[in-house]
Parts: sequence; C-alpha cells; structure tokens
Amino acid sequence: MSILVGKETRLVVQGITGRDGGFHARQMIAYGTKVVAGVTPGKGGAKTEDGVPVFDSVADAVAATGADTSVIYVPASFAADAVCEAADAGIGLVVCISEGIPVRDMVRALPFLRERGTRLIGPNSPGVISPGLAKVGIMPGEIHRQGRVGVISRSGTLTYEIVHHLSQSGFGQSTCIGIGGDPIVGTNLLDAMSLFAADEGTDAVVLIGEIGGNDEELAARMIRDGYPKRVAAFIAGRTAPPGKRMGHAGAIIAGGAGTAEGKIAAFKEVGVEVADTPAQIVDIVRRVTG
Repeated sequence: MSILVGKETRLVVQGITGRDGGFHARQMIAYGTKVVAGVTPGKGGAKTEDGVPVFDSVADAVAATGADTSVIYVPASFAADAVCEAADAGIGLVVCISEGIPVRDMVRALPFLRERGTRLIGPNSPGVISPGLAKVGIMPGEIHRQGRVGVISRSGTLTYEIVHHLSQSGFGQSTCIGIGGDPIVGTNLLDAMSLFAADEGTDAVVLIGEIGGNDEELAARMIRDGYPKRVAAFIAGRTAPPGKRMGHAGAIIAGGAGTAEGKIAAFKEVGVEVADTPAQIVDIVRRVTG
C-alpha cells in the first residue's frame, strides 16, 4: 500500500523544457513514474527526447492525457500561478519543488486550491515517493525500498540520510513525503500523519522535524489522543541560535517558541522516542515495530 502516488499516477511536469524540469522528468520516467505530459507555455506541440508531449497549458494536458497529478519546476516568481493553474485544470495533487515563493503568493494560492479540492505538497519540497511504484520530485530513488514505514519530513537532505539508514537495515518505506521547509505549506505534518493513519500498508511513521513553528507539538497532541501508528522522531536544529534562520524559511525560533528542546519534550511526554542522530532512527523503529 502507499499514499498519494502509485502505479496509477498520471503525471504532468510543469516546466518540463527547463533544465531542472527536463532532468528530473527523465529521472522520474526511469524510475517507472507515468509521466504523460509536460507544460511549457509557447512550446505546445513539441515532444521531449523521451517522447513526452508538451502542451501550452495544464488544461490542454489534462484534456489530452488524463493527467491527475502535477509537479512544479518553474521559477519562484511564477510558481504560485502554476500551482493555481493546475488546480483550475482539475489536478487533484500538486507537488511544488520550487523554493523561495513569496509568502503573499502562497497566502493567495492556498484558498484557491481548497475551493477546488486540490492537495498541495510543498512548496520547497523534495517531493513524494512510494518506493517501487512512483516518485514525483527530486529524491534519489535508489536509496528507497518498499516496505511498511511511512516517512514525513520537513528536510530533504535529512530525509535521504534517514531513508538510507532505514533501507540498509531492512526497513522499507510505504511512502515518503517531503512537506517542505517554507513557513506556509499546503500539506502540513498533521495532514500527512492523518493520511498514514488511514493506510493499512503503514505500520510505523518516522517524523523528521526541525525548529520553528509548532507542528511537532501539535503532532504530539495527536499521538496523545490515540494516533493508531507507532511513531519515531528526529528533530533537527538543536544548536541553532534563537532568531537566526537555519536553512529553511520555516526553521526560525521566534519569541522562545519552536525550539528543538520544546519539540523533543513534547514527544517524550507522549512516549515517542526521539533520536539524537539520524542513524538512531533505525533502533527506534526496530523497537516500536518489534
């Protein structure tokens, strides 16, 4: 089992003729994802070297190919409009890789998506992968293995490291979701946890959090109230100085809130083990699934 993406996913790549969009489209196709269309305004009628048809708009791509999922590889200044275009064309899941999108643009885009029933992953996300089935994004597919551990992360690089440790230790993944490191994201930590809670193919969930915001504290409350899956956690940014952004726009401690210590304490209060290093996640998963 998996969530969000799988063998049935029909993907359109917005920005497919750009450097990043073209490169990652080829990687997704090689992994086995059904990339059925690309979109670049003004280049409709062309085909990529892999034979993917290019359209001028997402609406044209959906009408011609039945695409139901989109991935965004366009510059930040145009990304929010690209997300809204996908939603307006009836796309049900949009994965936004673009980073640096102005907050005001996302504030405008999210209500537009909600009105149309479109789920957004990101922005500033490495994507979503259901190992062996489909990947939508930029994550290295070769480190993932099929299995029954769900992974939710605010950090791309840490996701790769922890997934590598899990796979090498025999713990495959059902789906891995990079929710994105920006202050405003479409699908937050709690939303992703709810998706895994309903997945019969997921036995345990690994949460990779970081400083900033209060999602991890709210996740701890969800666990306290009877979350049905076992949980292991890691919190990045323990040594970050207050008031200084560390890597992600959302990873900033303000007014004493959002500290690593506070998040770790919240998890420990509800019985969730928190790893001191990424490698220690394996031992925790082994204990909670044993």
